[in-house]
Amino acid sequence: MHDRVEPLDIILAVILGVFALLILIPFFNVLTVSFVTQQVYLKSSILLFPTEVTLENYKMMFADGRIWTGYRTTALLLAVGVPLNLFLTTSMAYGLSRPDYPFKRFFIFFVVVTMLFNGGIVPMYLLMKQLHLTNTLWSIVLVYGINAFYLIIMMNYFQNLPLALSESAKLDGAGEWTILYRIILPLSMPIMATMTLFYAVDRWNEWFNAMIFIRKSNLVVLQLAIRSIVIDSQISQQLNASNVQAQQFTEGMKMASVIVSMLPIMCVFPLLQRHFVKGMLVGAIKA
Repeated sequence: MHDRVEPLDIILAVILGVFALLILIPFFNVLTVSFVTQQVYLKSSILLFPTEVTLENYKMMFADGRIWTGYRTTALLLAVGVPLNLFLTTSMAYGLSRPDYPFKRFFIFFVVVTMLFNGGIVPMYLLMKQLHLTNTLWSIVLVYGINAFYLIIMMNYFQNLPLALSESAKLDGAGEWTILYRIILPLSMPIMATMTLFYAVDRWNEWFNAMIFIRKSNLVVLQLAIRSIVIDSQISQQLNASNVQAQQFTEGMKMASVIVSMLPIMCVFPLLQRHFVKGMLVGAIKA
């Protein structure tokens, strides 16, 4: 009975196949355009199988020192910001998941409120300026500590763990930090992998706070570095409109920037994928 192919199975397979093509075709088009010349692109704007392949777009991008500065700054932001996000989110989620935590509903209410309202960028900028953190990497790191949505997912995951585990550890003399790091976290690898991926993507795509708080060219993040390179290529194309040989292929640079910015995250995602779905499903369902 289970091995039979029903008509509904065929219909679902066709629908999923169509959706897969709608996702894959634009991606392959972006990848292909990044490897072709302007002359090839002008013949057809949708390319899946290029006749001529060139690395000129990537060479021009990596020849600019700004992209290496962007990679360095974003890597530092990941190395410092993601552990801080995980520490703050994990510790607060563990505290709010305990049934005997004092004023638990009060704190949960104000966590949810931050998902709807915030103070705005002006008060945050004035605060960073008073703390003398503007034009430093710490301004980007500290402005984003806890994501309220991620906190709720992790809190629900912790609530699904057996309470008897922590009670048994308390009887043996373990404190709250010992329970968290030696009992709870080893059982929470799916949600930890999920939160690591979420925060890593957030930090990797960071650009708005960096644009507001940082003016130093040696601290530009990757997204802003790529943006400035693409804008410069567009300006160069406009200035050299009459000289085809001197023009830079702007669309190719854009597509190359997309691949350059998304490739590291694409490499990390398969390592966390087996934990990702489980962490999201368990953490999103309240016991």
